[in-house]
Amino acid sequence: MSSIRIVRPRRFLLASAALASFAAIDMPAVLAQQAREPLPAVEVSPPQSRKRAKPTGRDAASARRTAARRPAAAAPKPLVPNAIVQTPLNSNAVAESASRLGLTVRETPATVEVISAETIREQGYRTVSDVAQGAVGVTAGDNPAEPSAFSMRGFTNSQINTLYNGIKIGPQNMTSRVMDTANLEAVEILKGPASLISGEGAAGGAINLVTKRPHTGPIRNEADFSWDSLNSFRAHYGSGGSTSVEGLDYRFDVSRSTLNGFADDTSTKTLDVSGQLNYRISDSLKVWGAIEYLEDRSKAYWGAPLVPVAFSGSHATTGIVSGSYFNRTDLGAVTIDDRTFNANYNVLDNKNVAQEVWLRGGFELKLAPDLTLKSQAYGYGAERTWFNNEIEAFDSTNNKVYRERFYVAHSQRLVGNITDLVWDANIAGFDNRMVTTLSSSYLDFVRPGAANFPNDFVPLVDFDRGFYGTLTTKQQTARIDNEALSFEDRLRLTRTFALIGGLRVEHIGLDRNSTDVSGLENEGFPFSNSWTPVTGRIGYTWEAVPGLTFFSQYATGADISANNIFLLAPTQNLDLTTARTYETGVRHLLWDNRAEWSFSAYDIVRKNVYAAAGGQTLNIAGRQESKGVELAGSIRPIEPLRLWGNIAYVDARYADYDFAGGSFSGNTPPNVPRIVANAGASWRFFTLWPVEVGITGRHVGDRYNTDANTVIMNAYTVGDVYAFVDIPKTVFNAVNQARLTFRVRNFTDKRYAIWGDPFYPDQVLLGAPRTYEISAAFKW
Repeated sequence: MSSIRIVRPRRFLLASAALASFAAIDMPAVLAQQAREPLPAVEVSPPQSRKRAKPTGRDAASARRTAARRPAAAAPKPLVPNAIVQTPLNSNAVAESASRLGLTVRETPATVEVISAETIREQGYRTVSDVAQGAVGVTAGDNPAEPSAFSMRGFTNSQINTLYNGIKIGPQNMTSRVMDTANLEAVEILKGPASLISGEGAAGGAINLVTKRPHTGPIRNEADFSWDSLNSFRAHYGSGGSTSVEGLDYRFDVSRSTLNGFADDTSTKTLDVSGQLNYRISDSLKVWGAIEYLEDRSKAYWGAPLVPVAFSGSHATTGIVSGSYFNRTDLGAVTIDDRTFNANYNVLDNKNVAQEVWLRGGFELKLAPDLTLKSQAYGYGAERTWFNNEIEAFDSTNNKVYRERFYVAHSQRLVGNITDLVWDANIAGFDNRMVTTLSSSYLDFVRPGAANFPNDFVPLVDFDRGFYGTLTTKQQTARIDNEALSFEDRLRLTRTFALIGGLRVEHIGLDRNSTDVSGLENEGFPFSNSWTPVTGRIGYTWEAVPGLTFFSQYATGADISANNIFLLAPTQNLDLTTARTYETGVRHLLWDNRAEWSFSAYDIVRKNVYAAAGGQTLNIAGRQESKGVELAGSIRPIEPLRLWGNIAYVDARYADYDFAGGSFSGNTPPNVPRIVANAGASWRFFTLWPVEVGITGRHVGDRYNTDANTVIMNAYTVGDVYAFVDIPKTVFNAVNQARLTFRVRNFTDKRYAIWGDPFYPDQVLLGAPRTYEISAAFKW
């Protein structure tokens, strides 16, 4: 759902003296000065009294300038995203999933997007899937059936790691769930092979979901509510700040949502509760602990069946899908029948449920002025269940829809530790920072699944949804040990040029077993295997002139060749895939922090690839090649007006993809559009009650639903419009900020195919029609 980024501009007014002094700072010059100085030493903040006064106005600006000029020996710890002025593309944010060096996006030799909580709120992103679709070149599934199916730079599903506060829990297409954004501080998106940071699985990149964290200072509270025309409802309350105990800060968030789908009897209900305590014991030691509980319960929608144009007749649609299809039967030219727009072929007793619990804790200890030890331990538990009819395939022999049931459950337990040793040094006169990371985890995964798959035929329209029927189960298990040692280093060769590189050596041990309905082990089981991938990155950043930074990198990644590590069978090729990327780009912050743009070009090759062939079978695709460019920009030409946009082009193809009976060499992987573009504009009216109106648009090019490339999910363009009003404090004396927002999603009521699961090639997921939403947000 179910995050890296082009970040939409933050919508806030410089309406106070403090913010006015921020705006007066020459940001490119400040950023340039920071870039020319060595990396600041990592420090643990000393205890602070809640009553300590903060500098404001000119004093605050003076303090910030002084900090920017401070020599390395007394440099402050790295700034966090909300401690500095946010740039139009948020390139000052620190992306923890992109580097363990504490680098900002501008200092990282890779394409990274960090979508902040402010942008999430302003753009109306309700789920992580919504956030991903606003990023540069990223597409995603958007229904309960495919909550976290992401595609970027030509790669999809388990080729992209989904992380939770930097921790991987398993392949994205098995473990990711629908997740509301209310409890998130940011979503980070790192493009391209990224195994250096997140390990096996990151051949196409990584998406990191970051929960809200404590801050030091006065307590701040927030509450949000929304309702839409599908009768969806969301509510959130959050609070954080310093307590009466010296050095103890807290954050607590709870959110509840019911997101109703446009198809009959579809909805997703979520409950997210998260909390964290930070305790600064001394100038050199901080300890912290966090707990999160996540729950989602869905009545799922699995798509609309592909239907022969000849059968649909006057009900055939154009512009949603095109091409011809043959799987169970030969359908010839296919369409989406308009009578199935809202049809749900799932059985009446369907359910899609997950409950997840996180426990995390750790410390930061300054061993010496230039040496810091950081460590966190974590435990995770999840229970997931799918109990559905998931296949709906039109059968041209009897002109009915063939349905097939599917059941699977997960019981997952994960424990682990990540420890970093950060060393700031001067090597032969060059400033240097190195991070050594040791991580280990143990995962136990039990997967009861269906041993039989009840099926039936129903009419295309006016059908009886029926019930699941008899369920017979079998069981699979996977136990995975993972240990990794990595090194990451930044060496500043000049005041403006830095080399950044890293190396990761990882050991993965897998033990698998599989039993039949009688509990007897299947042929070839149990079996064990292990891998030791070595991945890394080498790159540079060069600030040619203040605010203008060039970067390049060579990076590698690795993942399991056959679908994902939980499902490997003894008869499948058990080798790892290898991926590498060459990337170069530029970022430019200019015009006194009123404009920013970025550009990147890349070339990625992934070798020893397995790909879905339809049903639950796999083909060997020798390698996958992906080349593309991405461009993003944001500008405020005058104070009331903001304009932003991004466009991505990718040419992704298979090579050496030959199998018995044919070849898919030269074909495009499923769900990969050549063109993805987003754009938006807003205008602020500075009246007694400030009002902002805006419009956003999104274009996604043609995509294929399978490797065969015979059915096209046609290109689509959708748009949203919104207006919000900021209510003055004089209206609600107890509230510092109050905002009412009205939003129309898909205001043209466009019908389109948003996703196609290559394992279910007989159907496609449709996007949501026009909906209206009203929301209210309060801060105090």
